[in-house]
Amino acid sequence: MKSGDYKYIWQASDWPNWHFDLAGLAGPMAEVSRAQGLLMGRLADVGMALRDQASLVALTEDVVKTSEIEGEQLNFESVRSSIARRLGVDIGALAPVDRHVEGVVEMVLDATANCQAPVTRERLFGWHAALFPTGYSGLSRIKVGGWRDDASGPMQVVSGPIGRQRVHFEAPSADRLEDETRRFLDWLNGASNEPPLIKAGLGHLWFVTLHPFDDGNGRIARAIGDRLLARADGSPQRFYSLSAQIQRERKAYYDILERTQKRSMDVTEWLAWFLDTLHRAVDQAQHTLDAVLAKARFWQRWATTPLNERQVKLLNKLLDGFEGKLTSSKWAAIAKCSPDTALRDINDLLARGVLRKSDAGGRSTSYGLDDAPTRERA
Repeated sequence: MKSGDYKYIWQASDWPNWHFDLAGLAGPMAEVSRAQGLLMGRLADVGMALRDQASLVALTEDVVKTSEIEGEQLNFESVRSSIARRLGVDIGALAPVDRHVEGVVEMVLDATANCQAPVTRERLFGWHAALFPTGYSGLSRIKVGGWRDDASGPMQVVSGPIGRQRVHFEAPSADRLEDETRRFLDWLNGASNEPPLIKAGLGHLWFVTLHPFDDGNGRIARAIGDRLLARADGSPQRFYSLSAQIQRERKAYYDILERTQKRSMDVTEWLAWFLDTLHRAVDQAQHTLDAVLAKARFWQRWATTPLNERQVKLLNKLLDGFEGKLTSSKWAAIAKCSPDTALRDINDLLARGVLRKSDAGGRSTSYGLDDAPTRERA
């Protein structure tokens, strides 16, 4: 059967026998491996505490961004607190527990920290139930912890207003899912001839093509990819976020998925995109590590300076990448103190040379760190 004789790759006669140009992908694989080696080399020299901080940043971005790709906004501080609690990393005061955030964090950490454990249908059902603790996706009740049943029609990825929707992809029918997922899991858990980085790209693509759940398929596909990357790295500790990089390139991600799922079983283009995106994710982690090291140097410099809890909290927010400009009114709101107290805190730090004042005066006056670079949140 030729690609013109069917609409989606899962309808091909040779499905799911993936084809790709391994020789053509050798260069991108080597570049990714080199970038990973450079990153791991730097991390080997910084000590356990800073490695934990770098991992906390990467995992927080991974959890936030894998949901953001699907249009769901998670509270950054809640995610960071949830991960820090599980990793045993001290970040000071923890944010209140958010049941939905906890579920996404549990899935991502289970996929990577337990990357050597086999992925079973029950484990996938557990991940899915963790993503949807109420049994609802938005206002819609969904089937949780089980394969979709297509009771309301075929599983389709669509966009556009109702009545003028465009179908980007249609998944295999529900009656095929037991056989399809069993075959996928046998491949996922078994030894295979594909290089580890290629297997990570294939695992991501294969699962999202099956689309076996009512919702959450993209997040679980990326978790499966992260699990395979953790195995490829030989370490369950994560220092880069592919999901964060995919979010930066979200349109390209959906475009390449749609093209791949409507072509032949030759998925070389998808794998090339996956490897290039992974390379950029690892390069971005170098900037994350720079920020972690800058934060450590900052606190080493000011370790003997007496600071109150409010000052420590706001300085850490600046170091972690404060969104917008820090004004005295924002200081008061975040620190939960009076405007006069906020101004005393700020003036004390200005006098010590910890903060600097912007050129703008009056209500436009803002403050930034005087001696350490800030990092924009990815």
